[in-house]
Amino acid sequence: MSEKQSILGRITQLARANINALIDRAEDPQKMLDQMVRDYTNSIAEAEDAVAVTVGNLRLAEADYNEDIANAREWGQKAAAAVAKAKELRATGNEDGAAKFDNLAKVAIERQIAAEQEARQAEPMIASQQEVVAKLKDGLNVMRQKLVELKAKRDQLVARQKSAQAQNKVQDAISSINVLDPTTEISRFEEQVRRQEALAAGKAEVAASSIEEQFALLETSAEASEVEARLAALQAGEAPKLIEGRATTEY
Repeated sequence: MSEKQSILGRITQLARANINALIDRAEDPQKMLDQMVRDYTNSIAEAEDAVAVTVGNLRLAEADYNEDIANAREWGQKAAAAVAKAKELRATGNEDGAAKFDNLAKVAIERQIAAEQEARQAEPMIASQQEVVAKLKDGLNVMRQKLVELKAKRDQLVARQKSAQAQNKVQDAISSINVLDPTTEISRFEEQVRRQEALAAGKAEVAASSIEEQFALLETSAEASEVEARLAALQAGEAPKLIEGRATTEY
């Protein structure tokens, strides 16, 4: 396996890491996720360095290819110029000069062909490297997105953990209150108050009935006094008292 394929395989493996499974196995989610974020960030940095090397090699190969193309073009132009000069000299009857430029044209053509061959040989390798670099960049983008998702999951889970801890504290407090329920003591005190209120009401009722009896006795005593007074008046020869025009006593 080539170095480029190894790099691509590593990025693909990291990008496909099952983050949810790791979270489920974490005994301490916050520490586990913090460490995962650090490890994943370091892996991305290493992958970025490796991808940078691959991209650098590709750019060198592309530069060499472009140079070969430029050389082939230049030698082609030189060959054409030499052929043109040879024709010019041959038209003037200078065969030696024409032959010399024909030879120069051949040399230029040979170098043109060599440059073209180098360019053609480099084309498949450059195309392969371009494909690998594109995949590596896509893999890095996936890793970066996974890192964003991992950080979001970490923040959500830590928040949920803190909320659960707070709820557990509340439930523990409620449980301790249920063990020593203060409402029971309040109910007892309330019962004592009700009994005291009932006792006070009973005393008031007793007091009220006693007063009524006293007034009843007073009224009875007043009536008896009235009878004695009227009897004494009649015995003294006084006229009887009348009520609504009628005598109070019949003779």
